[in-house]
Formats: sequence, structure tokens, C-alpha cells
Amino acid sequence: GYVYHANYVAYCHQARTELLRKFGINDKKLEASGIMMPVIGMNLKYHRPGHYDEPLTITTIIHEMPAVRFNFTFEIRNERNELVCSAESTVVFVDANTRKPMKAPEMVINALAPAFEPAIL
Repeated sequence: GYVYHANYVAYCHQARTELLRKFGINDKKLEASGIMMPVIGMNLKYHRPGHYDEPLTITTIIHEMPAVRFNFTFEIRNERNELVCSAESTVVFVDANTRKPMKAPEMVINALAPAFEPAIL
């Protein structure tokens, strides 16, 4: 009756994809621009089991503007707001032709910039 542990990796991938989509960044657009974002690191910590048919909420956090690496933090909570799983993943921007790491493309920096602008008091 528990969620299989490896499913949390897929949940995090989908959450990352959806967050970036909200900023107008999607895999299709990146691939058309010759940019890939392979995962180079993933760390998960299981706090309590998730159950089948239990609604889970995933919060995806970007703590800093990406450079070459792009880091994400995830919190997966059940309907009682209990932490089920916490995770971190790191992707790297890679030129699709050369397969070499590259700086974060301007389209990504420009899309994320408003979320990182300091608040005006």
C-alpha cells in the first residue's frame, strides 16, 4: 500500500518540468535551441511512507540563479502537510552538439530573473 520509492524521482522530474514551464521554459524549446539538461545528481530522503491514492503536494524550490549547474530542492508532503520525502537534484546545461557543459542560456536567465529581483521596500 505504499508508493514505490523510485517513483519519487519521477515526481521530482515532473515537478521540475512544471515549474520551469511556468517560467516559459520547456524541454521542447531548449532542445530546439540545442540545449540539453541531463541530471548529474539526485539525493532523496524518505521521512514517512506515501500511500496509494493519497494526494501528495510537491513544492519545487530554486534557491539561486543557475550558472552551468542548476539546482532544485523538493518537498513532498501528504494531505496532512507531513513531509513524506525531501529531495535535491542538479542538472547541467549541455550543448547538444558538442555534449560539453555550457553556461545557462540567456533565455533561461531572462525567464527566471523576475523571481530573483530584490523586493522594493
